[in-house]
Amino acid sequence: MEQYSNILKYKHLGIYTQNENVVYMREDCHVCISEGFEALTRIRVSMANRSIIASLNVINSEILLPNEIGLSDAAAKKLKVKENETLYVSHLEPIESLSYVRAKIYNQKLNYNAYNQIVSDIVEGDYSNIHLSAFITACAGDRMDINEISDLTKAMIASGQQLNWNKEIVVDKHCIGGLPGNRTTPLVVAIVAAYGLTMPKTSSRAITSPAGTADTMEVLTNVTLSADEIEHVVKQEGGCFVWGGTAQLSPADDVLIKIEKALDIDSEGQLIASVLSKKAAAGSTHVVIDIPVGETAKVRSMEMAQKLQNHMETVGNSVGLNVKVVITDGSQPVGNGIGPTLEAMDILKVLKNEERAPIDLKERVVLLAGELLELSGKVASGAGRQTALQLLESGKAYEKFLAICKAQGRFTRPVLAPYKTEIRAETSGILKRIDNRKIAKLAKLSGAPQSKSAGILLNVHLNDSVEKDQLLYTLYAESQGELHYALEYKNNHNDIITII
Repeated sequence: MEQYSNILKYKHLGIYTQNENVVYMREDCHVCISEGFEALTRIRVSMANRSIIASLNVINSEILLPNEIGLSDAAAKKLKVKENETLYVSHLEPIESLSYVRAKIYNQKLNYNAYNQIVSDIVEGDYSNIHLSAFITACAGDRMDINEISDLTKAMIASGQQLNWNKEIVVDKHCIGGLPGNRTTPLVVAIVAAYGLTMPKTSSRAITSPAGTADTMEVLTNVTLSADEIEHVVKQEGGCFVWGGTAQLSPADDVLIKIEKALDIDSEGQLIASVLSKKAAAGSTHVVIDIPVGETAKVRSMEMAQKLQNHMETVGNSVGLNVKVVITDGSQPVGNGIGPTLEAMDILKVLKNEERAPIDLKERVVLLAGELLELSGKVASGAGRQTALQLLESGKAYEKFLAICKAQGRFTRPVLAPYKTEIRAETSGILKRIDNRKIAKLAKLSGAPQSKSAGILLNVHLNDSVEKDQLLYTLYAESQGELHYALEYKNNHNDIITII
């Protein structure tokens, strides 16, 4: 510790800022005055052996005393500081890696060393959301060549933990996204693990969608497992379906994704680095990537899908992954449920071979699981699909699914939300279009994924012949208020489902 005057006493304020490190001081605080700190100044906050960089927010109320300092929850967690402990604040030395970000803004090519320094500083929390936004924007719009994408991917892998399963073949899959209800992952894990392959699946929670795989699986089992618990489940059952947030795999990705979503920017280079760094860090060797293509999916043209395919396979190869890209139909939601509980119900119907199981979800799962079995080299080319179907229809995949859930701590049957309303067709005709983005927004407004049992149960699909007053979908919510809120959006958007 240096000057005594720069020491302040920590007070817990309980302010959540996602990943952003924020420090709070009174405007009449002696440190604020003597150092000339102003609001949004970036400063270093230190303890005896730890320090972070944070943005200053100035407070002019009694929430803090002049000799006290507050931190956002994210900053306090990184510093591991307790109430009344002393913190030292100082001016920030320049962040050297920002010179590389500025170079990228002017469209210069960066090498591995540059990306490695940027990613290291991001993981340390040295970048504010403004810096992160600048980096993401500088990389967007096709401004990264294939070598840069590979270098960024390698830097992101190196930034966190890397799992090693001591196996020659470890399989994984990922869907680029944009399709509501496309809950193929848990089913693929069940089929592939039932065959005897290792598939330690770490998945994300929803950021802008009505459900991520982790949200849906949380309805059925525990998904927040430690690295040791994940290892135990995978060794016992050959697979898992857990939330990846606790595993510290490619941690820079978790930070960047939140900013990308806020900006509504999908940088192709960062998308590839995001997906493949997570897979490599998780110890995967063989990965199938599903790219759905449709006018309201994330990837909207076959040209874009093929370019992504080429880059995914090239970058995968450069980081030691055997990648196979499958381009699928992204014109409408997959399955009947949209929202965690409703999607969990779809998964169980497919696994139990129920008569009312969504056939489109089953077919997509069999396709992707078949591709993964063939990619592993353990199933002959052309025989993957039939092998996957057999594992599903024999009940072996369901047995494996239940075993993994129980190994993760529990198996709980899903229960529907108490409030619902039925949306019926106002006219007869052929169902010509379902807007993926708008129906996903409607499910979110009903409360999903925070309200696990909220969402939409679809009764119709593209090209169905629809009669007037026929049930199109049922909207579920956990409160009357959320139901009305969602209905207001539905009433203002008559193009969610188009019947001609």
